[in-house]
Amino acid sequence: MFSLLVRICTSSESCVAFGSRYFQRSYCNTSKRSTVFALSSGYGKCGVALIRVSGPASGEALLSLIRQRELPPARFALLRKILDPSSGETLDRGLVFWFPGPHSFTGEDCCELHVHGGPAVISGVLQALGSLPGLRPAEAGEFTKRAFQNGKLDLTEVEGVGDLIHAETEAQRRQALRQMAGDLGILYRGWSEKLLRSLAHLEAYIDFSEDDNVEEGVLSEVDSAVAMLQEEIEAHLHDSRRGERLRSGVHVVIAGATNAGKSSLLNNICQKPAAIVSPIAGTTRDVVETALNIGGYPVVLSDTAGLRETCDAIEQEGIKRAHERLEQADIVVVVIDVTELPLDLTNISSFLKNCLKKVVGPLADENPSGGHKPCILVLNKVDILQRGNLQEQCQDLSQNGLPQVCLLSCKTGDGLENFLHKLQKLVEKMCGNPLVGAPSLTQARHRLHLCSCAEALMQYHSYRALDLVLAAEQLRFAQRHLGKITGKISVEEILDVIFRDFCIGK
Repeated sequence: MFSLLVRICTSSESCVAFGSRYFQRSYCNTSKRSTVFALSSGYGKCGVALIRVSGPASGEALLSLIRQRELPPARFALLRKILDPSSGETLDRGLVFWFPGPHSFTGEDCCELHVHGGPAVISGVLQALGSLPGLRPAEAGEFTKRAFQNGKLDLTEVEGVGDLIHAETEAQRRQALRQMAGDLGILYRGWSEKLLRSLAHLEAYIDFSEDDNVEEGVLSEVDSAVAMLQEEIEAHLHDSRRGERLRSGVHVVIAGATNAGKSSLLNNICQKPAAIVSPIAGTTRDVVETALNIGGYPVVLSDTAGLRETCDAIEQEGIKRAHERLEQADIVVVVIDVTELPLDLTNISSFLKNCLKKVVGPLADENPSGGHKPCILVLNKVDILQRGNLQEQCQDLSQNGLPQVCLLSCKTGDGLENFLHKLQKLVEKMCGNPLVGAPSLTQARHRLHLCSCAEALMQYHSYRALDLVLAAEQLRFAQRHLGKITGKISVEEILDVIFRDFCIGK
């Protein structure tokens, strides 16, 4: 037993693991030394402002502001005068709430003041709170930080709160709500429990197998559980970055030759003059970027410099930046001037493929890896085109290995709705429905730790036949990386599983 305790307690995650029960208990005691307050509803003139106080002196602060001897009933709204503790002057008249811990957002004693949202009222109440002993202004995010430290939220739920605050589209809101509700944390904690059980069984086998206290077949069960967990994590990682794209926005890049109408298309989509438009070739010299909401999904749309050979040093830099942005793009919109099309439309397929190669590289039928980016071909300036059979020719292009084609006139707006519909479908397919299926990865740090976890599980199989102690260390590495995602990992849990499942030491 001594060797087991030494291995666990000297491992890197044992006593310093962020979010462990030891850490949470010790930090909660220190966080109760101070009571903090802040405006929680955001600054600016508004009808109602919410001021929150959290900490052991919250009750005394509330009594000082409403001049009562007893605290209000928990979680009831009461209309009261808000008074200055020093002068007794009425600062405002509003609703007060009392939330005794641990049944509050932060897990501590809390009170909330719902006052009128004028700057003078807010300033007066905040100054009154600041004059009370033991109270200080809260730091940015401190209420949510205390909720995490007191076990009310795990790190994935904390990140969900932040994403919900910054959500600008319906899809982002849905994804953030799901994460804030704990769906992602539940998934990761389930994996952590499976890994914890496997690690505990392996540790028990190492230390107690000679005493006949461990059932036969334990190692086979551990091997099977680790292999299954590895498959689940790798499948989760291969999600085409749906959650991350939805969180930060799908990057759509408009590219093509000079004077094809790229900037005009950007302006039409934005419905404002975001980019300068002129008949002079090479007007756009830099990347013009704007954030949009397309069908409830976040899109970061970029207009780039026209791609051509040039001796102009500034334009060369613009073209270089265009290529860099194309490498980062999730979707590429290739704009082509229809007046450049061949007279014989039977050769249009070869012409368009050549245009695409110049922008996005080889097409899928010529690139076995299929590594090309999703594209939409936009044939612009159809308002000045005299050939009426172009529409019929374009309908069969997808069968020739070309992406979707849209006929469009940036001047008249004809075809813009059809283009936006196709773009929305591509974005929707790329992001998926955040409410359907397993929750998606939303943070780069999640992916980093999951990749490290999967690597450690793979190393477990390598060490399994060589040294069980080294194999167990790989499981501990994997456990640590899972714990860093949710912020919870504990050495005590490993011991609990060992004694619970094997009844060792009875």
